Parts: sequence; structure tokens; C-alpha cells
Amino acid sequence: MTKRAVPVRTARGRAAHASGLRAETLAALLLRLKLYRIVGRRVKTRLGEIDLIARRGRTLVFVEVKARGDHALAADALQFHQRGRLARAAALFAAARPEFSGFDMRFDVILVTPRHLPRHLADAWQP
Repeated sequence: MTKRAVPVRTARGRAAHASGLRAETLAALLLRLKLYRIVGRRVKTRLGEIDLIARRGRTLVFVEVKARGDHALAADALQFHQRGRLARAAALFAAARPEFSGFDMRFDVILVTPRHLPRHLADAWQP
């Protein structure tokens, strides 16, 4: 009988995970206040995970949430390879959901920092 490897989450890892969930919840609330409808949270595709998917009108918005100590650190945390991964995952998601055919697609970033309101950067990059 073989033993299965069980991932061990450290206290630091658990804290980072909880912080990420809080940041995504704040980001989703901000979008709802701006009259977006949340279509998905933590959407997993075979090409990667999308933090939030929202829509407003005929625009489908794929959102990356970055939580850091300050806005500059949060903004710098979104690397070129992550943008590409998110664009590929978004294309896969949209292709699998015919109800979104014909929608415009956009990529946004929401920066979450302590003691500040989340900052929404709409149309943060083009794929």
C-alpha cells in the first residue's frame, strides 16, 4: 500500500491564503458597488486560475486581484507571464461558454492594500 502525499500548509501559507480570499471578497464587493455582476470567483481552467470574472452590459471582465503592503508593490506584482496566462485562461473560459459569445473582453486589476480602499484599474492591459 502506498502513501499519498498530503500537502502540508504552513501557518504562513494559511495566512497568505486567507489574505487572498479577503482581498478577492473586497474586490468582488467593489465591482458589485460599481454595478458589475460577478460571473465567477476563483475560476479554474486547465491553463490557470482567474481570480474574478464579472460582466457589465456586453463586456466580460477578467480580474486579477493583487494584495500587497502598498499600491506600488501590488501593481508591480502582476508580471508579464501572468498577463499571458490570464489571457489564455480567459480565452479558454469564453470559448467554453457560448452565452458570452459576442461579448467584449477586458482585463482589469484590483489592487488591495491595508488601510486603503481597493483600487480598480480598468482595462489594465491588452492581451
